[in-house]
Amino acid sequence: MVGRRAETDGFLRAPDRRESRGEGPRDQAGLTRLADPVSALLQAASLAASPAAVPAGTTATKVCDHVAVIMDGNGRWAAARRLPRVAGHRAGAKAVKRVIQAAIQNKVRWLTLYAFSSENWGRPADEVTDLTGLLRHYLRNEISELHREGVRVRVIGEHERFGPEVRAELEAAERLTAGNTRLTMVVALSYGARGEILQAALKVAEAVKAGTLDPAKLDEAGFARFLSTTGIPDPDLVIRTSGECRLSNFLLWQSAYAELVFLDVLWPDFDASHFAAALTAFNQRERRFGARPG
Repeated sequence: MVGRRAETDGFLRAPDRRESRGEGPRDQAGLTRLADPVSALLQAASLAASPAAVPAGTTATKVCDHVAVIMDGNGRWAAARRLPRVAGHRAGAKAVKRVIQAAIQNKVRWLTLYAFSSENWGRPADEVTDLTGLLRHYLRNEISELHREGVRVRVIGEHERFGPEVRAELEAAERLTAGNTRLTMVVALSYGARGEILQAALKVAEAVKAGTLDPAKLDEAGFARFLSTTGIPDPDLVIRTSGECRLSNFLLWQSAYAELVFLDVLWPDFDASHFAAALTAFNQRERRFGARPG
């Protein structure tokens, strides 16, 4: 668990939604305070690495191959400044550029961004329209730069729900950048992990019914080939901003053994130092994948 920057660094903390729900305030590491002794155990287990202590130019000592990011906090960032929500989304788009550069600097090969969840369609129509407009603006104005930087773009999720024009632009971005190898940026749009797993199960059932798949021979690796992330390695590290400590229906199958870092910084304030701090936390953990050294 990585703590938020001190307020002297200019970070404005938005109101804590947990407090309004009666769940109790967070401690400085971003964890919800629970009744002792659970709180003490959580605090002892958390990693108090400060982003401010890691210079923006610092490169992690151990390469993390795949980082996935739940970009959360745009609305609260805007509310704290008495701005419309779309202003938070615009500021969040700038943070996307920073995280891409940080990933390249730290030699990360895969970067998956949770840009729009399947549940986000339930937001007010004007906000969905604003988000769609920002997506189209990004595709028209940033893809050429990503291509020059050697970034490959891949999209997962039910992106056809955005309509034929947006879908055509997404497919064009994938075609343009298909040969790039410096970094693969996977954009999760209209994505939900439960729906993804359900669709994979339906495809398996269809293959069994058609006689092209023997269910007795199906293993985890075989099932994973039916997921939308086929060909993409599982994430080593999942970062979530805004202080919320949950996966929110993101890469549930793929994150089974990912390391999780929850940052109490709103997404528009996220920068290279936060990325480096998360990698530092990753480097300090022992990954056993359920096994124990003999």
